Amino acid sequence: MGILDRFKSKKEQEIAGDVAAAPKKAEKAAGKPSAKGVSPKATSKALPENLVNVITAPLVTEKAATIAHAGQYSFVVSMDATRVDVRNAVKAMYGVTPTSVNIMRVRGKVVRFGGREGMRSTWKKAVVTLPKGKTIDVYEGV
Repeated sequence: MGILDRFKSKKEQEIAGDVAAAPKKAEKAAGKPSAKGVSPKATSKALPENLVNVITAPLVTEKAATIAHAGQYSFVVSMDATRVDVRNAVKAMYGVTPTSVNIMRVRGKVVRFGGREGMRSTWKKAVVTLPKGKTIDVYEGV
């Protein structure tokens, strides 16, 4: 906008020019591999794309806390998750390979809101059994 630039001070124009030039430098730096030869993707601890949405949340109930002492941990998982997906997601997130994974579909209950009937969502839960002596800190941020 050349017309409005006449009313700006020189300092504002310089700052605006610096801000516009900064992203270009960052894009060039991001495209080059680092001096060590390690790609930026390899250094991040992100989950693989196919495992990102497998485990939705840890299941926090009294029963889940009781069976956690026996090395079994409960998770809410996505509806299209399989045993293999859950096993791989636990291995990627916590670094422990489970000995077994049990998956069950929890049917949503029919509820009433005044005179109207509704239904809670159906969801899927997974109970993951770890090898003896192995534990994971599931309830850390809960």
